[in-house]
Amino acid sequence: MVIDFHAHLFPDEIADRAIQKLTALNHLQAFSDGTAAGLRASMRAAGVDLTVVLPVATTPQQVPHINDSAARLNQAGEGLFSFGCIHPDFSDWKQELDRIAALGLKGVKLHPAFQDTDLDDPRYLRILERAGALGLVAVTHTGMDVGMPGLARCTPQMARNALRQVGPVRLVLAHMGGWRCWEEAEELLADTAAYLDTSFSLGRLTPLNPDVPPKVPLELLDQTRFLRMAEQFGAGRILFGSDSPWGSPAADLAWLRGLPMTEEVRTAILGENARRLLDE
Repeated sequence: MVIDFHAHLFPDEIADRAIQKLTALNHLQAFSDGTAAGLRASMRAAGVDLTVVLPVATTPQQVPHINDSAARLNQAGEGLFSFGCIHPDFSDWKQELDRIAALGLKGVKLHPAFQDTDLDDPRYLRILERAGALGLVAVTHTGMDVGMPGLARCTPQMARNALRQVGPVRLVLAHMGGWRCWEEAEELLADTAAYLDTSFSLGRLTPLNPDVPPKVPLELLDQTRFLRMAEQFGAGRILFGSDSPWGSPAADLAWLRGLPMTEEVRTAILGENARRLLDE
């Protein structure tokens, strides 16, 4: 079973505008139209069985509406399973996390850069603490952000600080522990219990216009570093994620399947680890 643990979509009525806005910000090609139908089409083309959708609340006011929409998406099924969202400035954060668990959403997405808060800020620490108590998975953007060069609200050091201060929590650090902070991630996070996902980290980025100089280097993790990190962290802590629509599930799966690894390790990364997290 292949599970994409990191993807995004937008409501049909705003998807086109959202894709245009974000491609203008990051100068990168989108690999779907940002809708649920577009995501399902890319899943079928890539052979993905289940995709975890990670909604982001950029303002506190969005939180209840997004979580209600996530629950409706899960009722529809059809290969998509959405997590909930929370914002560090949402006043009823504890009650909303309880409601997320009651809705069966399984986890929450945090985005320190878009939410303008460091991951080791007390407002996030209380969210992580409560998520752990409820058995929710917490997924956070980690490292730099392609659309905000120079801004890092969740460095590997911040992730380590947060994990030291909260109780047990199943925390997934997106982008292999820290986008463009991979050396620091190797040094600081291998001995923690955090999971890593592969989103936006494999091979090369695809520019929107090859004639326009990229805002960031296009090269991402090479095979040698990825295999080293998988060994350091343990294959049981690595989750396949495409970051669709900004990554191609088909291309990332082909990259992972081309690595010299055992079938047991490959099966764990491509879906078994995610299945276990979602079933627990």
